[in-house]
Amino acid sequence: MQVILGVIFHFIGGFASGSFYIPYKKIKGWAWESYWIVGGIFSWLIVPPLAAWLTVPGFADIISHTDSATLGWTYLMGLLWGIGGLTYGLGVRYLGVSLGSTIILGLCSVFGAIIPSVYYDLFPKEGKDTFSMMLHTPWGQMVLLGILLCVVGIIICGKAGTMKEKELSTDKTVAEENKDYRFGLGIVVAVISGILSACFNFGIEAGKPMADIANHTWQASHPGQGDFLYSNNVPYIIILWGGLTTNFIWCMILNARNKTFNNYTDKKTPLLKNYLFAALAGTTWFLQFFFYGMGESKMGNGASSWILHMAFIILIANTWGLVLKEWKGVSKKAFGTVIAGIAVIALSVLVVGYGNKIKAKSETKTSVELNNSTIKINQ
Repeated sequence: MQVILGVIFHFIGGFASGSFYIPYKKIKGWAWESYWIVGGIFSWLIVPPLAAWLTVPGFADIISHTDSATLGWTYLMGLLWGIGGLTYGLGVRYLGVSLGSTIILGLCSVFGAIIPSVYYDLFPKEGKDTFSMMLHTPWGQMVLLGILLCVVGIIICGKAGTMKEKELSTDKTVAEENKDYRFGLGIVVAVISGILSACFNFGIEAGKPMADIANHTWQASHPGQGDFLYSNNVPYIIILWGGLTTNFIWCMILNARNKTFNNYTDKKTPLLKNYLFAALAGTTWFLQFFFYGMGESKMGNGASSWILHMAFIILIANTWGLVLKEWKGVSKKAFGTVIAGIAVIALSVLVVGYGNKIKAKSETKTSVELNNSTIKINQ
């Protein structure tokens, strides 16, 4: 049941992430950098502490009593994650929308899922899954298979996107797009973006001491009720401060370069609606990690949680593409390819979920055996 709840929470988080950009499409007369940072202020500055205040009593005290090293590493991971989001745009420029997006998401999925387990192989810590453990256990092998399937599904979706662009573009448009196409440079940028975008997962690991305090405090007053669903809402605040720093600096540079500072007060645009839609987009974006934290409390912050989160984002984003008829007018071959990619991603989610089910059963069996051994010793 815990695994099922974890998958459901990750799905809701993925739905939020795959849907958050839709309100931005309703904004009129603002440049990208203007509505992005307004939404970001809600995503990274306003909503995270509000969510923590509503769910974690004394969250400010937890942060204030956390050592500077933990705060520093957590903030740094958020800063690097913010850079990963910005370099995403360059990857798309040099590789194209479909190819760039899918390569970066694939790399982010793999790095975010695998690197922490490799780290704990080098620096073991009790309760953390290592890569060696995954390689040599049935549940770990199943999770790794799910990761592989997810990457395959992303590649298939990227192929479908490339087919779509080729079919719907005129020769003039293709020539213009090819002018910026640089595969070598694009791959380098995509690798950087994929690694740095995965730093959010590393930030959760760095901020774990704060989440642990929130969890232990809650468990003390709720004995026998499992882990605290909202413990990650505390480190999120620090991680997202890092993301805000990166994005704020870049958006201010763009505002100055493009002379778009007047967007924020331009009465010729629907200001109230623009601010409301930006706030809605930013709040929806944060909800992905709000529910990620809930899913992580049920499944652990290992490869399983991260790959489920990424897979659901890709799945929902592609589904929105179908609903909004972005694939209207393409050949049956291209449409069939994207459907196949979505199906493979969905299968990867099921495989990862099954791997966690095996793990849960194994841990339960081990716990029962240890309890029985203790009883026999005492007798």
